[in-house]
Amino acid sequence: MDRDRLAQALMATFLEELEGHVAALNRDLLALEKAASPARFGELMTSLLRTVHSVKGASRAVSESLIETACHRLEEVLLVVQQREHTTPELMEVCFTAVDALDDAGRRLALKQELRGSPLEALLPRLEEAAREPGSLRPSAPATPEPPGTPAPEASPPPPTVEAPAPGLEGLPVRVSAQKLDALLARSGELRVAGLRMEGRVEWVEAVHEELYHLRLRLRGTDEAVARRLEARLAQLGRALAADRRTLLQATGGLDEEVRRARTLPFAEACAGLERNARDLAIASGKQARLEVRGGALELDRSLLQGLREPLLHLVRNAVAHGLETPTARQDAGKPEEGRVTLSARLRGGRVQVVVEDDGRGLDMASIRERARARGLPVLGDAGDARLIFMSGLSTAEAVTSVSGRGVGLDVVRAQVEGMRGSVDVSFVPGRGTRFTLDVPLTLSTLRVLLVTAGRQSFAVAGESVERLLRLGPGDVRVVEGRQMWAAPQALVPLATLTAVLGLEASAPRPRPGAMVLSAGELRAALVVDEVVAEQEVLVRGLGSRIRRARHVSGVAVLPDGRMAPLLNAASLVRAAEGRTAHAGLFPAPVEKKARRRVLLADDSMTTRALEQSILEAAGYEVLACADGQEAWERLLAEGADAVVSDVEMPRMDGFALTEAVRGSQRFGRLPVVLVTARSRPEDKARGLQVGASAYLVKSAFDQTHLLETLRQLL
Repeated sequence: MDRDRLAQALMATFLEELEGHVAALNRDLLALEKAASPARFGELMTSLLRTVHSVKGASRAVSESLIETACHRLEEVLLVVQQREHTTPELMEVCFTAVDALDDAGRRLALKQELRGSPLEALLPRLEEAAREPGSLRPSAPATPEPPGTPAPEASPPPPTVEAPAPGLEGLPVRVSAQKLDALLARSGELRVAGLRMEGRVEWVEAVHEELYHLRLRLRGTDEAVARRLEARLAQLGRALAADRRTLLQATGGLDEEVRRARTLPFAEACAGLERNARDLAIASGKQARLEVRGGALELDRSLLQGLREPLLHLVRNAVAHGLETPTARQDAGKPEEGRVTLSARLRGGRVQVVVEDDGRGLDMASIRERARARGLPVLGDAGDARLIFMSGLSTAEAVTSVSGRGVGLDVVRAQVEGMRGSVDVSFVPGRGTRFTLDVPLTLSTLRVLLVTAGRQSFAVAGESVERLLRLGPGDVRVVEGRQMWAAPQALVPLATLTAVLGLEASAPRPRPGAMVLSAGELRAALVVDEVVAEQEVLVRGLGSRIRRARHVSGVAVLPDGRMAPLLNAASLVRAAEGRTAHAGLFPAPVEKKARRRVLLADDSMTTRALEQSILEAAGYEVLACADGQEAWERLLAEGADAVVSDVEMPRMDGFALTEAVRGSQRFGRLPVVLVTARSRPEDKARGLQVGASAYLVKSAFDQTHLLETLRQLL
């Protein structure tokens, strides 16, 4: 190896080593601030001095004299702390600043930049002063860390490494580049798909063997003997292929498992640096904060942890900056002066649930709704409005700082989590705290998917997001405020077509269209598809560097036969379905009768009754207008009707009672009933549908096209 290549190899090793040492220094300094006993204090000081000495020796080996000098002076500062047997805020701040400067130096070296003029060089005089005259240091607030997503001067650190035991050398760790493990996992996934493809080949050979068997039965003499020999050889080939398939799948399964095991790291690795960020931000904002990590020993895939780092950083900073109150405010509320932010992780089947929770003030829903209305966002007036904080550009901060007021952050969290085929949700208790729940798949490389078609195209949806499959009939659909909903056993679920959500050409209506019910956190939606093709395991690939983001698409599924299908993002589809309704032609239009349809209209307001009567008659209906429910029920019994359109609040018999009477009638039990009312509360809608209304339209959002389209579909 020539001298340049040796220098490059040494520098790469040094940068990897420096990254680990910076994490260790941050961890030990944070623990030193809280050291409760002299023994613990001495143990941490020994560890800190050992780490700094290691960095000093390594920097000498790569001829980085500035880092060597800085480490030497940091050693002197730490020796002063060790001799005093206690710390001061000023000395701790100098040490933390030095660690940040070392981290910055590593990033600059990774980009082959000079360290001249760097924060590390500027810090040398202060380190010297701290070692010589520690009492002369002025207290200074720590610099607030840059917001997540801001590049450090200028680049990311070198790719992380994973320690894996070497074969035959149990207990001796070997550092393996994470990039190499990524490549190995990708090859393992391709082998797994090849094994699944081979399974298809075995079935194909068996089918050919079956055809040859039936052909042989029709042959005689020499031809029959030749066919028998071919049949025997084909059967032998089929058995050999089946054996090879089993061997390949066993080998690839074992390889896949070993690679995954080598790639796993504790959840605590994803939390590295978060405690330091929480500490610095709390000090800068005059607060007290403690970060707790639960489930830190849970082993997760490295790529998953890497994807979680930035969302967790966003949420921790958000909790400290916006969730936790000042010590005085917490004391007035009967809380401890020190706020608590908790990170926890647990497995739920094939998924990981990560929770970021604080014991702060909760969400200011009045402010959130006000800002949402100002931006033209839909405000529902219920608990679901809390999810508005994930909308782009929505910020309730009064001033712009490094961590708030720009309207970015939580929308980035949602985008990043959904990019991992996950979902994020929020809940809170006023004055008690806020809880963010991230739900992500356990693996990002292979996936079991449901293959569907829509608009003559194939798509894949993660099987874990599909709650159920169903066939829809006209009786399964309800219309609420002009929107079509699937009437699930316990609730109404938004209903849309996949072609409408994806902006594709609508498919021809079918008598009983198929739909998949998707779930994302607490939300659900039913999406109508052309056809459900199959459920199978696929290899997942990213969209590549040229496509940063594609609407509703999180990757590409490589199918066993080599074809590719866009992998749809379930959370994004569910959100989009909430704002859409299935198109009018969801079911084939019935053949129109020549006779005019008769509509029984009940409303105690003369003006409203006249308006609705004119609308219906203009559309070709015969209208029987009634002033209340009792009159409507009597005329229905006497004259009959094809549909009922009724107000709810009426004298003698209201709309709910009228609907119940219709549904309880043997003659009119299946008659369509549309309630048109000013009562818009969720409990009113629920009651209307519970008593048997076919559709529920609110007058405040009344549109004559909704009424006419609803009747057209019901009739």
